Amino acid sequence: MTEAADLLLTNAEVHTLTRPDETHEAVAIRDGRIVRVGDAYELNFLAGVDTRTLDLGGRVLLPGFVDAHTHLDVVGRKLVHADLSTAGSRADALDALRERADAVPDGDPVLGFGYDESTWETAGHLTRRDLDAVDAAGPVVAVREDLHVVSLSSTGIERFGDDLPEAGVRHEGGEPTGVVVEAAAEAVLDALAPDESGTERLLRAAQEHANERGVTGVHDMVRRSHAPRVYRDLAAAGELTLRVRLNYWADHLDALVETGLRTNHGEGPVRVGAIKTFTDGSIGGRTARLSAPYADAPDERGGWTVGPEAFQDLLDSAGAAGFQVAAHAIGDVAVGAVVDAYADADPATVRHRIEHAELASDAAIERMADLDVVASVQPNFHRWAGESGLYADRLGDRRTETNRLGRLADADVPLAFGSDCMPLDPLVGVAHAVDAPTDAQGLGVTEALRAYTLGSAYAGFDEDRLGTVEPGKRADLVVLDDSPWTADDIAAVDVALTVVDGRIVHEAL
Repeated sequence: MTEAADLLLTNAEVHTLTRPDETHEAVAIRDGRIVRVGDAYELNFLAGVDTRTLDLGGRVLLPGFVDAHTHLDVVGRKLVHADLSTAGSRADALDALRERADAVPDGDPVLGFGYDESTWETAGHLTRRDLDAVDAAGPVVAVREDLHVVSLSSTGIERFGDDLPEAGVRHEGGEPTGVVVEAAAEAVLDALAPDESGTERLLRAAQEHANERGVTGVHDMVRRSHAPRVYRDLAAAGELTLRVRLNYWADHLDALVETGLRTNHGEGPVRVGAIKTFTDGSIGGRTARLSAPYADAPDERGGWTVGPEAFQDLLDSAGAAGFQVAAHAIGDVAVGAVVDAYADADPATVRHRIEHAELASDAAIERMADLDVVASVQPNFHRWAGESGLYADRLGDRRTETNRLGRLADADVPLAFGSDCMPLDPLVGVAHAVDAPTDAQGLGVTEALRAYTLGSAYAGFDEDRLGTVEPGKRADLVVLDDSPWTADDIAAVDVALTVVDGRIVHEAL
């Protein structure tokens, strides 16, 4: 006799997102796995006394979304501190910081995360002059959305300035502007890192937010953080509602090797991922390494955060220890250098990644395909690629060469979608991919969804257990109120249900 299902999801438009995509009516789940996919009438025979049956009313059921590049603590910080990502102007950002200042004890830092000055009428990063207008006894700190730029008030400069690398501190007329970039920005973020209980608060808020958006797994980029311990403690308590791959920063490599870890170690929902490193910076900060000057700064071509020789040394060490490497590379020179380094690696064992790969040249794309290098990309970055967007200012006509998702897909480069928490919302990313500025930058709905499911699973060595709706795979699923194939606004489609390992973690039916 066939054993009854624990959970039966029926009367749905089930998309398996296999190749080719198949559609069905129902999914049966037992012990955290998908056991049957098919006709609603037939699967109804798997309903037993203890089975929970949910009639989805024709809603769309998909594999759960896996965000292949995020910083979950930053998502939490936007939820707990001032969220500057929705500020439509400099004044809006300052108002949000003032509201936050009223809520913190005198002398404590006033923190805001996620500002994007490229959408404001008045250009330029927030400066000490701007932040000094916030009435606060302690330092005021505003973090740009890309995490490569931090703005400090005068009090913030006084508190953190002596510990910042001078190269990252911007000046005007011999005085610091309050804008710090790259290593200096990292130093500020490190100084403001929360303790373990603070980290738990951030991650709990972030995972609830993620589940509400259909996210069932994340590849979290962690550095000198309590997050790994918090994730494992939450998992042990049965309170972790995401699968987490920990992509550790390169300065953790020696410690990881000493403890005998390598990529894919771990059981349950928390596993070791890649070794993460930078090679260059960002387009917004004019620090991405380009072959031609920035359109709005003819003397600047960006620079190296980790140069080619140092990156090669890291790659050799990480590969020898059994680690996948995830290299941040945005400018065409940086992407080319990473591909050159990967050419001597064994893709069958390491499956290396390039994070962002925004200005990958045609030659680099072809080599990535040949080497099976994963392009871990963020479709929501298309928000800056319009005719009058940030990339038009920084790159001129080269804006259409950024994030060529369609070109990558046509070359058969493995595509994994993530958000970089700008924002953490897969359907926003899918909408940007589908409505891209040019054909070379765009994808169809099916391919965009697949990059946020099976593609991200592949980037994390999980394609055999996640990423499609098939018998035998783990029951990580999302149910949408409307079809992204027919919706007028994909980003506005609501998530009705999120299931992780057969457990409902978000329900809004």
